Amino acid sequence: MTDLYDSIVWLAKLLLAAILGGAIGFERESHGQSAGLRTNLLVAMGSCLMMMLSLHMEEIFHHFNMNSVVRLDPGRIASYAIASMGFLGAGAIIKGRGTVRGLTTAAGLWLVTGIGLSIGAGYVLPAVYTTLISLIILYNLRFLKYLFLHDIFTILSLTCPSENKPLKKIREILARFSGMDIRFVNYHHNLLTRTVTYRFRLCSKEHIPWGEIVTALSSEIPGLSEIAWEESDVP
Repeated sequence: MTDLYDSIVWLAKLLLAAILGGAIGFERESHGQSAGLRTNLLVAMGSCLMMMLSLHMEEIFHHFNMNSVVRLDPGRIASYAIASMGFLGAGAIIKGRGTVRGLTTAAGLWLVTGIGLSIGAGYVLPAVYTTLISLIILYNLRFLKYLFLHDIFTILSLTCPSENKPLKKIREILARFSGMDIRFVNYHHNLLTRTVTYRFRLCSKEHIPWGEIVTALSSEIPGLSEIAWEESDVP
């Protein structure tokens, strides 16, 4: 009878960890992240199993006294589970030239590991509360990032005939737009085609109207043959 009860408790813990981890994974899945429903579900259930194993190891050798050579730390497996989660979390982070994506997903995997460990240790209600609070944060606080204007770094490239020398005029046009800051200018002169290419490293806010900038440059810089901008490295 005791074995049956233990089996039901073990199964209930694993299922609860899978459900809570899957709830967070569903939000990540709907947000287009590769570490979504199945990943979070497996992480939560696996960490729950590790915590149960850690506690069971202590029960196996519980009858040994202080004179025994056997020394057990029930938290050791759990601590290594948290540490190893760093590798999986690092794989979820994608670093672009100007942005870093996947930090929320990596933090979610770390959180799901803690939820699974908590359930495995019988710390059920805090795990449920943590899951509910996390879902509220993930689903309802996305809009906060739109309330803050972030700095973005871009490379603006302009090509025109070498005899025009429009650098001063380009600076004047860019200065019209509030929040636009020129950090560095590269100069490339093609002697065969007699064209020059200016590459401006810019720092600006997200609301900068790039369409208006392109219109102003193309209409006021004589002989302008090419305009391009791309994401830049974050200094």
